[in-house]
Amino acid sequence: MSGWTHLDEHGQARMVDVTDKATTQRTASASGQIRMKPATLEAIESSHSKKGDVLAVARVAGIQAAKRTDMLIPLCHSLGLDSVEVRFTHLPPDLLRIDSTVRTTGRTGVEMEALVAVSTSALTVYDMCKAMDRDMTIEQIRLESKSGGRSGDFLRDS
Repeated sequence: MSGWTHLDEHGQARMVDVTDKATTQRTASASGQIRMKPATLEAIESSHSKKGDVLAVARVAGIQAAKRTDMLIPLCHSLGLDSVEVRFTHLPPDLLRIDSTVRTTGRTGVEMEALVAVSTSALTVYDMCKAMDRDMTIEQIRLESKSGGRSGDFLRDS
């Protein structure tokens, strides 16, 4: 079964052996967005949500989730992360953009951790605001860039 790193020669799932890979600095960035009613975005911006500071809670949730990615994605390696950043950009009238950047020094990349940070942050915003707006849509969660490791760098075209 060539080409599939998470399958052995018999087609069985396996965790990739990274024992012989070099330890390098690795970084990954991901993004996503939540489309919502303009009034919901206004409530988040002005911190007038009944549940408090939505973005502060969503940021902590994203950071916490990145640190526990191996508990969520079955074949991910446990990694000690050096840095996790989660940022929010308001794009009126109806869009909240979420960006994450994750860094480590290790034998395997942090793409999944960056994606999990964005996903969990988005889900937390949804959870905290669903009483105001059940129509919210989480969209376009994707890897933006990665560096380090044998496979080289990746930068999404604009």
